[in-house]
Amino acid sequence: MALTLEQMRHTAKLARLELSDEQLIELMRPINALMEHFERLQALPLDEVEPTSHSIPVFNAFREDVVGETLRREDALANAPDARDGLFIVPRIVEE
Repeated sequence: MALTLEQMRHTAKLARLELSDEQLIELMRPINALMEHFERLQALPLDEVEPTSHSIPVFNAFREDVVGETLRREDALANAPDARDGLFIVPRIVEE
């Protein structure tokens, strides 16, 4: 299904691209070649191919959940722009 110049104009308008007819005609050649490739892919018999989300097997690499050394509260708050009573003070972003 090759795209027409009118379809190219419409697509360019949707994409908010200001392209001349000459530019659109120049872009039609590679886009139509890509569309032909997609059509060939659509025709492949893939009924027996299992759907995948990745091209290679992917596994989670779990590790032990081990408690380690943590920052002291004073160290965590040392670079805070504003802290009070051991807490970070941040600007209010929700209005009442």
